[in-house]
Amino acid sequence: MTLPDAPIPPAPPLIERLTGPVAIFGGLLALAVAGLVVVSVLGRRFFSMPIEGDFEFVKMATAIGVFAYLPYTQARRGNIMVDTFTGRMGEVTRNRLDALWDLSYGVFMAFCAWGLFNGARDALRSGETTMQLQLAVWPAILLCAVLCVLLVLTCIGTIDRLIRGTKRATP
Repeated sequence: MTLPDAPIPPAPPLIERLTGPVAIFGGLLALAVAGLVVVSVLGRRFFSMPIEGDFEFVKMATAIGVFAYLPYTQARRGNIMVDTFTGRMGEVTRNRLDALWDLSYGVFMAFCAWGLFNGARDALRSGETTMQLQLAVWPAILLCAVLCVLLVLTCIGTIDRLIRGTKRATP
């Protein structure tokens, strides 16, 4: 993590404009899931009528929500970073080291995106559905894969900004 008074190189403007609404979508999805759980629990408690398949919605929406938050967090340089050794480094050295970590994160998430695309394809081909409601699972997996690609693009943008040294005041 950079020091609090140090400038933070952001992602390119286009990526920042894309990741914000995507994160808001993830937040709205999380609120919808919370509401669904509350209604289901109250229905179960007072009327013995829970929402059927609520756990299936929660599972898919939570996965999508998490992948929706990650690009914005990366764009804003909000991921947890430990600066035990880097806090005293010069800005250029610290930025290059941060760029190396962003590269490793981006490569790992590209691998995850590849796996998710393959998983979505396989789920579509096999007709895989959820256990209770028989909902197709491939759309949720595919959306997670697309959001993962957005995260990889965000990593590329932050790497570029770190290496070029583009600065901005700390948010």
